[in-house]
Amino acid sequence: MGIDAAEKNLPAQALEQVLGIDLGGSAIKLGRFSHDGNCLQSLTVPTPQPATPDAVLTAMAEAIAQVDPKRQASAIGVGTPGPTDATGRIARIAINLPDWHDIPLADWLETKTGCPTAIANDANCAGLGEAWLGAGRWYRHSILLTLGTGVGGAIILDGRLFTGHHGAAGELGLITINADGPVCNSGNHGSLEQYASVQAIRRRTGMEPDKLSKLAAEGDAKALAFWHDYGRDLGAGLASLIYVLTPEAIVIGGGVSASADLFFPAVLAEIERRVLHSSRSGLQLLRAELGNQAGMVGAARLAWQKQLEG
Repeated sequence: MGIDAAEKNLPAQALEQVLGIDLGGSAIKLGRFSHDGNCLQSLTVPTPQPATPDAVLTAMAEAIAQVDPKRQASAIGVGTPGPTDATGRIARIAINLPDWHDIPLADWLETKTGCPTAIANDANCAGLGEAWLGAGRWYRHSILLTLGTGVGGAIILDGRLFTGHHGAAGELGLITINADGPVCNSGNHGSLEQYASVQAIRRRTGMEPDKLSKLAAEGDAKALAFWHDYGRDLGAGLASLIYVLTPEAIVIGGGVSASADLFFPAVLAEIERRVLHSSRSGLQLLRAELGNQAGMVGAARLAWQKQLEG
């Protein structure tokens, strides 16, 4: 992704370095990035246990001092495991972190560091990272699905993260593909997450995805049939997203993406069966490239983009 016109007009000191932070339930990943996406220094520290807001803020501040000792960063972006408000200031809820309810994380970090700070959902950050430096870097319009414990998502429109009116857009795993399907934690029934997540795979087969992949590689008929059905269900969900968003690329990440070779053919076949050619012309189905660094990279990109808006 090239430098936007607006970026060219910024003073040089505003385009030096930013920090990207990926806050997880077990680890906090930090990176200091130059404007071209080069990671100048990175650090991973354990998330305090219990991960109360005060403890996490202290850990973040200490880690920032290590990864940016000369205070060269001009802005900070943070990915959090849960929804944020529309302004990118407040962590509404953080999954697996106790006492995280409407935490003004951006304000707190700005007070601690003096750096302008923006926050976003971690899956949104992963999508932004893939769009900047990963599999989606050649496309202006893309969507990301992370197939893991749940199914997260991100929408990139014209190179920018789309979060909607209230900041909660991009919950792509919660769209309905079967009105009478299993109940979802969201309150929905038959959501895509109930067919494509690791938990869904365990429920449907009693096995882990890597075990199913091994069996399929050995020619096991039941495992091969499962991955075909899995791809069909995922393709059905993607069909709805394609009709609404007509992306240039769909990027698939998360742990299940390691088995992409086994289910991508069925995904593509289902998309071709369900979606008019006019809505899928030129569409690319891609495996994510950044792995568990995507959230940190995307958080850094978020910092750049928020700085441009500011």
